[in-house]
Amino acid sequence: MLSKSNYLKGLQCPKLLWVTIHRKEELPETDIGTQYMFDQGTSVGKLATKKFPDGLNIPTENFKGNLDNTKKFLKFRKPLFEPAFLVDNLYSRADILVPVEDDLWDIVEVKSGTKLKEVNIHDVSFQKHVYQKAGLKIRNCYVMYINNKYVRQGELDLEQLFIMEDITKDVENISEGLEKRIKEMFEIIKAENMPELSIHMKCDDPYKCPIEECWDMDENNVFELYRMGKKAFELYDDGVVEMKDIPEDYPLSEKQEIQLKCALKGETHIEKEKIKEFMENWEKPLHYLDFESFQTAIPMFDGVKPYEQIPFQFSLHVRKKHHGFLYKGDKDPRKEFWDKLKGKLGEKGSIVVYNASFEKNVIKGLGGLFGEEEIAEELNNRIVDLLVVFRNFWWYSSKQKGSASLKNVLPAVTGKDYSGLDIADGQTASVAYLSVTYGDGSDKEKVYADLEKYCSLDTEGMVWVVGKLNEL
Repeated sequence: MLSKSNYLKGLQCPKLLWVTIHRKEELPETDIGTQYMFDQGTSVGKLATKKFPDGLNIPTENFKGNLDNTKKFLKFRKPLFEPAFLVDNLYSRADILVPVEDDLWDIVEVKSGTKLKEVNIHDVSFQKHVYQKAGLKIRNCYVMYINNKYVRQGELDLEQLFIMEDITKDVENISEGLEKRIKEMFEIIKAENMPELSIHMKCDDPYKCPIEECWDMDENNVFELYRMGKKAFELYDDGVVEMKDIPEDYPLSEKQEIQLKCALKGETHIEKEKIKEFMENWEKPLHYLDFESFQTAIPMFDGVKPYEQIPFQFSLHVRKKHHGFLYKGDKDPRKEFWDKLKGKLGEKGSIVVYNASFEKNVIKGLGGLFGEEEIAEELNNRIVDLLVVFRNFWWYSSKQKGSASLKNVLPAVTGKDYSGLDIADGQTASVAYLSVTYGDGSDKEKVYADLEKYCSLDTEGMVWVVGKLNEL
């Protein structure tokens, strides 16, 4: 059987399709971030059905029951949610099938993204092909996705939240060669051996491939080079896998040259004068600040757009003293967050953050929301971005593997890291917080304690890094 999801995998990579069919147990479990996006998609899909109040939900728990009920429900000529079709070993389940004039149907595919993507058109083209083989007459095809300009005020306005785009012509165009592609995929599925295929540009397009063995390379390989992109694949295709094998006359950027030199010699590149010039204008007392936030496809509170960052926690180190805030209520956390933050930042002293655009945008948004734009502007004018030192390669160690993220910089500079923490990254922090604060997640107090440890380490880590830089 070739399902819609496996068809899309086959488009991305024949090896991925084969492994999914023959060695699925070897694929890693879905990570917490990907699972969260799946859950967001499920929530958006359920909400979208409310635009069709007379629609009928077809139970999906039982595979055969779903197929049998679909045949029965088609006779009612009402919008159908999750109808499934299996014909000629092709399987597809629609988000929404809408009856239109005579005996025609429209396909409505619901996505939790904020724009139409090519993969969505391939998705619907496969659906249409299966439904027509099953005897349905398809009139138009639509993709319904999120309007990221919508601002919630009161009850959700579904007409404003969703954009419905007609992709009928796009589906028609992209369906050329569809049957040939399907035939080739069945040949892949039937094959005893996995297809031999090198890594390529589509390995993470449109989705990150879970097959890890393809990337089994030694460290200091060409894919670790800073912002190499397409060039890394070109080198790889030419047989150049390790940095040491890159030809001397190969054109690299200044930062890539620094990284290559450090990798080959195992040394650290330091430009003391540039670091000193950057840091000497910082005003004491230094305030080391970090935020945690979450975002949802469906706005939870008034004044919120889809996927808008909602801050719920901050960590602040000032004069070796730590101040923390974590919202533990069940409403909108922003007012309490903003009031606590203003009270702790005082009126003077540089505010040290890592990747300033995030904190600045949150502060600007909060100032606008509560009519305190001037306060927000004053706070943002005090912000200095520690990332600048490492993004500009003024300090670079081969241990960073081309990355300037704090997770890579902290161990390279200080020898300390995030190991031993139950929550050790922002995505896990957001999902865990949402689960215990607004959902039915368990171990609330433990999660809150883990969040406080994690966020505190982000700011304490900056204190340690700046201390090491000062020693220079």
